[in-house]
Amino acid sequence: MTQPVEIRPEQAGDERPIHDLTEAAFRGMPYADGDEQEVVDRLRSAGALQLSLVAVQEGEVVGHVAFSPAEGGGPGSWLALGPVSVRPDLQRAGIGSALIERGLAEIRKQGALGCILTGNPAYYRRFGFEVTPQHAPANEPSEFFMLRCFGNARPTGAFAFHPAFYGDPSEGSEGSQSSKGGR
Repeated sequence: MTQPVEIRPEQAGDERPIHDLTEAAFRGMPYADGDEQEVVDRLRSAGALQLSLVAVQEGEVVGHVAFSPAEGGGPGSWLALGPVSVRPDLQRAGIGSALIERGLAEIRKQGALGCILTGNPAYYRRFGFEVTPQHAPANEPSEFFMLRCFGNARPTGAFAFHPAFYGDPSEGSEGSQSSKGGR
């Protein structure tokens, strides 16, 4: 019988398990750049993890989702979702969906106008995201750029992801692009 999963905010001591989990979840995936774990580390170092949730089962971190500030889109607070990762042997069991749903509810309560990501439309539509190429950052594939507005909020112009998604030379990265949505 599968043990229940608890979703809670990241806390001190979760950094290494999140790093290792994210690396394992994205290893060998055709849509991954291989630096997703470093994206999370850079977001944390930059103070840009506005919301970081973990799924814990039997005391082990088995899932994670990050939300960080998005730039552009007009006035107000817009956040970016991703990466989202689940331990490989637990993928497709609803943990990622639970993390995303909880995270979206939390950022909405915090006053976000909406959320952006680059990801698989077939997966993210179930969470209310729509493909919006007209708002895609210049350096992202517009056919995979998605947006979910909360309430009557509507963006104006293009968005940008936090610079931590693209590497920070001062932290020894190679400046590679990374997938934002994690799917």
